[in-house]
Amino acid sequence: MPSSTIAVADTDLEMFDAGDGAPVLFLHGCDGFDPGHRYVARLCEKARLLAPSHPGFGRSTLPDWITEVDDIAYIYLALLDHLQLDVVDMVACSFGGWIAAEMATKAPRRFRKIVLSAPVGVKTGPTDHLDIPDIFAMPEEQLAALMFHDPAKGRLDVAALSDEQLAIRLRNRESLALLTWEPYMHNPKLRHRLHRVDCPVLFLRGASDGLVSDDYLRRYAALLPDARCDSIPAAGHASEIEQPDAFVARIAAFLAASTGA
Repeated sequence: MPSSTIAVADTDLEMFDAGDGAPVLFLHGCDGFDPGHRYVARLCEKARLLAPSHPGFGRSTLPDWITEVDDIAYIYLALLDHLQLDVVDMVACSFGGWIAAEMATKAPRRFRKIVLSAPVGVKTGPTDHLDIPDIFAMPEEQLAALMFHDPAKGRLDVAALSDEQLAIRLRNRESLALLTWEPYMHNPKLRHRLHRVDCPVLFLRGASDGLVSDDYLRRYAALLPDARCDSIPAAGHASEIEQPDAFVARIAAFLAASTGA
């Protein structure tokens, strides 16, 4: 697969770059980026897909100074500078959606359109209740039931993984905990900055998502001036994996539509 390493802001980023057309920055979710998934090939048919592995994920380094999602947002803005891309579309999933939202508040003019699929990152509900269930405090079977419309798709055959693949999965989990644990899955300041995002934003959610509720998604979208919501049937939190064709179709239609349509 066409991947390489790019040094940006004292961080070595594993970078996937494939496809033709207008550039789309893709920010992966909690489990990291796997170019073997069907949605990747489908997106590459529509655009030039630029997919970094977040610091601490995949083969990207995690310098000691990176302690917050906010830090990664600045790194990715520097990545766009490095790639000499002034304006791009951005598609982001789950944890990647949090990073994308932070980026868009800092440099709103750099994004033409944004798709956030099951994003986290803001606190919209009561202070004594978690908006997102605690994924670090539940067994794998329970997590799979919340993550997937078909929980069987969330069952991992550890014996089938190489030592390197297993090490990467464990490292991804460790980095996710470091970056999202306190405060859990949100930046208290982000909701007060989202009014700066002035481009069209599509919020997507799998209809069976047990982590990001429909109410949470709509409260999140209401914080932005130009946002709308859509859902994908027979999909959970990772709709890009369970329903890749529908996932890509929603994105392609949104990115191709005339602004203001």
